[in-house]
Amino acid sequence: VQLVESGGGLVQAGGSLRLSCTASGLTFAAYSMGWFRQAPGKEREGISAISRIYSALYADSVKGRFTISRDNAKNTLYLQMNSLKPEDTGMYYCAAGLMVGVSLNTGRYKYWGQGTQVTVSS
Repeated sequence: VQLVESGGGLVQAGGSLRLSCTASGLTFAAYSMGWFRQAPGKEREGISAISRIYSALYADSVKGRFTISRDNAKNTLYLQMNSLKPEDTGMYYCAAGLMVGVSLNTGRYKYWGQGTQVTVSS
């Protein structure tokens, strides 16, 4: 199984980025998928997740600014990030887990990508 994130970069506060995560080696449509981020010196936190049936969940810190989506035909997960803030800076990881529903708990996810760096300057 391989999950490969892309789309990170350096952006000014208020800007936007779109992250992608392409999966291989698993039946993508069967998995709940999540986006997680880890800032320097902090624990990895769940920020958004989407179930097999497209139910979405967001952390309060990103609600209204980020949108998660998936394209099962392309085995790809997306995260549209708008109105970015300096506190959104961190390494962003996608993850796949088999579960009923959706969760922001890291322990519910079995497969992880290597991450893509997002840096938001003030």
